[in-house]
Amino acid sequence: MDNANKKVWLVTGASTGFGRELVEYLLAQGARVVATARKVEGLADLGTRYPERALVASMDVTDQKQVKATVDAAVKWFGRIDVLVNNAGYGMVGAVEESAEDEFRPMFETNVFGLIRVTQAVLPQMREQGSGHIVNLSSIGGLVATPGFGLYNATKFAVEGLSEALAQEVKPLGISVTIVEPGPFRTKFLGKAGGEAKAKISDYDQTSGKMRAYYTEQDGKQPGDPQKAVEAIVKAVEAKNPPLHLLLGASTIPRVKAKIEALQKDLSAWESTTLGADYSDGK
Repeated sequence: MDNANKKVWLVTGASTGFGRELVEYLLAQGARVVATARKVEGLADLGTRYPERALVASMDVTDQKQVKATVDAAVKWFGRIDVLVNNAGYGMVGAVEESAEDEFRPMFETNVFGLIRVTQAVLPQMREQGSGHIVNLSSIGGLVATPGFGLYNATKFAVEGLSEALAQEVKPLGISVTIVEPGPFRTKFLGKAGGEAKAKISDYDQTSGKMRAYYTEQDGKQPGDPQKAVEAIVKAVEAKNPPLHLLLGASTIPRVKAKIEALQKDLSAWESTTLGADYSDGK
């Protein structure tokens, strides 16, 4: 971690899960960190333990004024922001039909619009210094959809598309983008930390219903090690040629390969139809 301790990192959603693991790891290695969360009670110890290298700030990513104020304070405190980690987010389980708007809209506000809001606030400073790295926490669920996670999948598919376009926009400006796509890790993503659609329709018992059971029964049993995940994220940021996509966890690879195979099957089976959809004269 030779370079990380020279950088200033801003991490959203730093009170729990990957966010907390990451800021702890960075600070232990000598980095300077802006640790943000809606509720900072769980971060107060960082400011005490690392008074010169940790800036703890209350920031709700859905609040434009808070986002701007926090980014401005971070730049004033440390002089710059080198790495933005958009980690704030959460999931919910329930079939698409079961999910009410007042249940899924706040998730979009955090997972998608909050990420956009923070990214837009940090980019002017990164453009000015001609360098930076934006790390967007997506999920294997941003590449492969699962029954019962449809609305959550939608937020992470949005993060994927936005990040791929952003990477092309900012690369000429000296800024890198990495999309982190974890499988199941032993954080608080499952169980009480997530949401669950109140409505239940029995027709979905064998699809999304099974995911509801997984959501509670597998909490604390996930195979992924959060410590190894944050070390991998830092390694990616330090890399000479950082990846655009960083899959984490052994279970992610067969799922992505299966999706690629399914796409190839559809492409082959419907290729003549695809090619026949243009004007016949080619104009």
